[in-house]
Amino acid sequence: MACAEAWRGDGEIVASPFGVIPAIGARLARATFAPDLLLSDGEATFVAGCWAVGEPPNGPAEGWVPYRAVFDLLAAGKRHVMMGPSQIDRFGNVNISAIGDFARPARQLIGMRGAPGNTVNHPTSYWVPRHQPRTFVPKVDVISGVGYDSAAAAGPAASRFHELRRVVTNLAVLDFRSPGHAMRLVSVHPGVSVADVIAGTGFDLVISGDVPPTRLPTAEELRLIRDVIDPRGLRHQEVP
Repeated sequence: MACAEAWRGDGEIVASPFGVIPAIGARLARATFAPDLLLSDGEATFVAGCWAVGEPPNGPAEGWVPYRAVFDLLAAGKRHVMMGPSQIDRFGNVNISAIGDFARPARQLIGMRGAPGNTVNHPTSYWVPRHQPRTFVPKVDVISGVGYDSAAAAGPAASRFHELRRVVTNLAVLDFRSPGHAMRLVSVHPGVSVADVIAGTGFDLVISGDVPPTRLPTAEELRLIRDVIDPRGLRHQEVP
């Protein structure tokens, strides 16, 4: 549910979820409170309707989006992506490239990919299935996705359209709407305490007053998740 809420109020833009649970969130958002979202079949077509994750689309085509058009949408800010970081720090810098010294990394990851361009051109959110100190680190080993401090240091070319919307994990929802854009604890999921989130984070979070619980899905939203969007229960492979 928290992943779906990331797209609330976005209007007619391209939702680009990476991973099973972000995909469930984007499809749930469009099926309920965000009907104008555009969803791709992963190839070259925007598709109407709502279909199950792991299955081919079953709705009519809404438009054509060849690979070259993605860059036009990206540069125009008409996209909101939800990616999965290997490391993220207090100001939202993200690493998906390598662990350790970049010149001689201890572990090679997937590379920079589209993270730099995404984070300086359009809204970006993150999904973390395991909230732990090895992911929430004081300083990322390599900056792949640009955080607020790095965007400010780089100047207007990086900061003008920079917006990190939200970070959703298996424990909580976080954002950067605090003085100085440090990561802020927005809500904790049912059964999770603030202490649990603090213990899983390798830096100090901004915590203001009592932290509310994350909104639970309604009965209709649950039905859509269980019967329409993820009838095979693929979400349980990512978060038991």
